[in-house]
Amino acid sequence: MNTILTLDHLLINRGSHAAKQLDMLKKALCADEVIPYLGPGLLWLGPAEPLVPHTPQAVAAELNARAPAPSKIRTNMWSIAQFIEQRRHRRTLQAWMAEIFAGPAAPTVFHAWLATLPVSLIVDSWYDGAMRAALSKTGRTDVVEVQGVTRAHAIGDIWTKTYDLSGTELQLGSVATTVLYSPHGSIKPAANFLVADSDYVEALTEIDIQTPIPQVVKERRTKRGFFFFGCRFDDQMLRTYARQVIKRSSGPHFAVIDSATLTKNERRFLAASAITVIDMPAGEAVARLVGARV
Repeated sequence: MNTILTLDHLLINRGSHAAKQLDMLKKALCADEVIPYLGPGLLWLGPAEPLVPHTPQAVAAELNARAPAPSKIRTNMWSIAQFIEQRRHRRTLQAWMAEIFAGPAAPTVFHAWLATLPVSLIVDSWYDGAMRAALSKTGRTDVVEVQGVTRAHAIGDIWTKTYDLSGTELQLGSVATTVLYSPHGSIKPAANFLVADSDYVEALTEIDIQTPIPQVVKERRTKRGFFFFGCRFDDQMLRTYARQVIKRSSGPHFAVIDSATLTKNERRFLAASAITVIDMPAGEAVARLVGARV
């Protein structure tokens, strides 16, 4: 089923073909044959405007409002976070990130639907905790969350921490029906954030050989593809992590995204990663998947 794409060609499905692809993906999700990879764009599908930032640029603006940074880094979340850590200490950066993401991120109808499915693995690439909240509301006890944690000031060889939905930290290797993997951390339950350049120094050095990727993720992706929803890849950090998380998975891969807004770098990444674009508004895609209007 894999679609082989060159850097000069990107397969984009529109109209009735896109709808059929979504019908196929719905069946695949229900059968635990594909892994959802969620981005902050999903927050716009809620009943009201999100109370937390939904792009790295928006986080950069929030941080810059608290500590004005040089103009050349002012729109780069990772660089301005590093600037704050160096000038104001890590505790300040940590407190401000917790403050920025303190507003409740209400789960959307898609989060709620996904939480009812016995999928083996969900990847949440943003800090808001909406997917965790949706899983918690179901009352499920067969879910654990594995979060990336900073090693900039860590003691020992620690890349991740594992929690149950009550917030209790668990031992690595805990067995669960569903693993929620948050590679960049999350506001809940312990405000773990990979956000400054220093947080990624060792991770980016090791990620090509997969050291920061949890073993459970490596095992559960092997025979599955990925379904990107609410994600953009207009930043090198986002592309790097997505590329490494899907590495050695079987595919095929799909992404709901507005093709008219794709940057040149995004097109190259999507093509090189053999990710088929489903060109459909996110709200329409959710209605097709969930069977409800949003």
